[in-house]
Order: sequence, then structure tokens, then C-alpha cells
Amino acid sequence: MNAASISVTKQFGFGLNVLGQSSREKSVRIGQGRHSNWQWHLDEVFVKINGERFYLWRAVDHEGEVLECFVTKRRNKATAKKFLIKTMRKHGSPKIITTDKLASYGAAFREIGVVDRQLCGGRANNRCENSHLPFRRRERAMQKFKSCAMLQKFTSYHAQIYNHFNHERHLESRHTYKRKRSAALIEWFQICAS
Repeated sequence: MNAASISVTKQFGFGLNVLGQSSREKSVRIGQGRHSNWQWHLDEVFVKINGERFYLWRAVDHEGEVLECFVTKRRNKATAKKFLIKTMRKHGSPKIITTDKLASYGAAFREIGVVDRQLCGGRANNRCENSHLPFRRRERAMQKFKSCAMLQKFTSYHAQIYNHFNHERHLESRHTYKRKRSAALIEWFQICAS
């Protein structure tokens, strides 16, 4: 059982493996544990909670799977370093880290010693920017968040569930896509029934 399913087990009292079949198939294809360490995309987005500005930091791999979410009050070098170290401890070290041109990333990378792996500029970080869209849709549906703790909990669960149902439709045949989607739905209904 991985850390995500253990945390959900504590929350709901039963063993929930949200990552499911599609991630296992990807890990077999990639051959490196649960996520690929080839390229990561890092980004932060503003979230208002009771009139205060918070930052949701995200790490997404090159396939669009959300690796890590982190909510903070600040957007500085110390926070970027903390987020990067937390993500690297959990998922290993990537070959390329794509970011936007936020100066905090460069300063944190220099301190950690991975400045040669940073790639930024142009539209290179669109993978991470697009990963914010499903989150923003849910935020509108929930009519904003009431606390920082609620935002952190929601984003971690939302990322796991989104990864479970997110299949690379543009890379698969219709038959394979439908088979994976059906398997994900069956697994989801089994989880909800227990």
C-alpha cells in the first residue's frame, strides 16, 4: 500500500487505492516505479480563502499526472525549496524540471544544486498550467474554499482521483481507452460500495 492509500485509509477507515490500474500500466511501460522521473512541470496558482491570498504549488509529470500539491501563504525561495525537496523525497529526482520564470525557483534550484536541470520560457510549462483547469472547475462548483487545511486536503484527494480517471486519450486507440475507462469505473464503484 502506498502513502496515498494509507492517508485515505486513515480518513475513511477502509483500504482505498485510488491510483488504480492505469497507473500500474504506466509504471510497467515506464519501468521506473510509480511515476516517471524524466520531466516534471512545476507551477503555482493563486487561491483566495476568506479574502486572503494563498498559493497552491503543483508538480506534474510529463504525462499529466499530478505528483504533489502544496498550499502555502508565501511564494518565496524558502517555500519553493521546501516544495521541491518534499517532491523529490517522495518521487525521486527528475532529469528536467520545467518551470515558469519565477525567480524563487532559480534561487531554490541553486541552493539544492539542480540549476542545470531547470528549463523555462515560452510555453514550456503548459502541461502544469492545464492541470489547474480541473481544479478551478471544482473550486467554482464548491463556491470557493473556507480554510487552508480544507484546500490542502481537497487538492490531495482531487489529484489522486483525477489521476485515476485521466487517460491519455490522444495516445491510445478507442478500444484501449474504453477498456481502461471501464476498468477505472468498475474499480471506483467497488471502492464506493465498500
